[in-house]
Amino acid sequence: MKENYQPPKVWVMEEENGGQWASINRPDSGARFDRVLPVGQHPLQLYSLATPNGQKVTILLEELLAKGVTEAEYDAHLIRIGDSDQFSSGFVDVNPNSKIPALLDHSQSPALRVFESGNILLYLAEKFGHFIPKTLALRTETLNWLFWLQGAAPYLGGGFGHFYAYAPEKFEYPINRFAMEVKRELDVLDKRLEHNRYLAGDEYTIADIATWPWYGSLVLGQLYKAADFLDVQSYVNVQRWANDIAQRPAVQRGRIVNRVMGEEWEQLAERHSASDIDAVLAKAPKS
Repeated sequence: MKENYQPPKVWVMEEENGGQWASINRPDSGARFDRVLPVGQHPLQLYSLATPNGQKVTILLEELLAKGVTEAEYDAHLIRIGDSDQFSSGFVDVNPNSKIPALLDHSQSPALRVFESGNILLYLAEKFGHFIPKTLALRTETLNWLFWLQGAAPYLGGGFGHFYAYAPEKFEYPINRFAMEVKRELDVLDKRLEHNRYLAGDEYTIADIATWPWYGSLVLGQLYKAADFLDVQSYVNVQRWANDIAQRPAVQRGRIVNRVMGEEWEQLAERHSASDIDAVLAKAPKS
């Protein structure tokens, strides 16, 4: 660590900036190599990894299938961000920002690209008419919380998660700064959920589907192993909400898609049919 660091007049990237993702992080965009993306048999082609943002989309797709929306069948192709798959020419064509998840809808001609996880949720909810309320008031409240999550999650992921879990060295100031903001956000959620079963009210929506992989996983001890540090047990309403959603079969199915870490029964690198998930979950220990 450089003591008494003073920013230069013009920033220049150092050769080695450290950290788990140092080899892929650069200040430029665009394709770094040519590779065509695979295409499966279903109209919806998802290119993703089971990060919290990736889980949002697979959970929604599994929720849609659980409702009998057969048109929501999908292929989920693994994008290994540690191997720079997101910088292939094929992926950049779908998402020029080189971030997962990204979706191609081949039911449209030409195929329609959809990127940014919140936008994918909104697109699918509107396309299939589920998990977004019909009334103006409830729809607006749902979008309030969806966009709240899109703005809040970078503090939890890129801020707190980076400095607490992934940075090559521990620095007190950024950890304290982002821990304070994450706890403030947990308090926002806790107060909202004190008198509401779900974020938009009594109805389970894309706002909950977007938020659960981040803040639900955090309070359930699945994200960053920071539950004790953040005293997550004190957010009793968030705990109730998180456990409630965790029991949904579609959530249990969606969270394992494109997952390549953890127990054997929660890893499914790629999904091309419901039977792929069934085979993995069959390995889960019986309670």
